[in-house]
Amino acid sequence: MAGTWKMIELVGTSPVSFAEAVKNAVADAQKTVRGMAWFEVVEQRGAIEGGAVKEFQVKIDVAFKVEVEGTGKKPRA
Repeated sequence: MAGTWKMIELVGTSPVSFAEAVKNAVADAQKTVRGMAWFEVVEQRGAIEGGAVKEFQVKIDVAFKVEVEGTGKKPRA
């Protein structure tokens, strides 16, 4: 995985689970971010309503490879 990488921070949510919140964050980000390769869970938290868990929330750092300017191509490794 040689090259230059950029990290972005995302927060995903789900009414089902922490894992589903991660999947939701990545699925939404892939619509506009190319070349995502890995993620790291930074925080987990949730919302409680009426004494029950309402929502799972995760903060993740996502890495993607930096493209060579003007070419739309990734740098060679």
